[in-house]
Amino acid sequence: MGFDKVSECANIHAWSIHYFNERVKRDIEAWPVGIYAGFLRLLDLMERHGIDLRMPHFRAMGQGLFELRCKGREGIGRVFYCTLMDRHIVVLHSFIKKTQETPESELHIARNRQQKVRHAQH
Repeated sequence: MGFDKVSECANIHAWSIHYFNERVKRDIEAWPVGIYAGFLRLLDLMERHGIDLRMPHFRAMGQGLFELRCKGREGIGRVFYCTLMDRHIVVLHSFIKKTQETPESELHIARNRQQKVRHAQH
């Protein structure tokens, strides 16, 4: 399984961002402009600082899965991601939030993809 690379490490301390597949990338790019802008801003922080970021924009979901919390005037988007060795972040799944709680089905998709990424790494 190949991961689509979005950024090149210009700096030895930078993190590189990958998408689980092209569809994950397209789904995020199709978000409303305000939510997408919030995602791009947070993505920039992740590239520079990795996962050493905290609430309210980032949340650890347990077992190596993290949530990126993107806000815009149109609503709230969520992105699940995990990390790999050598400073790689893999964007696994995204959705536009419609309820207070994260739907279990969305979390399930992210966890399944995380397992596939981990197995492909070995």
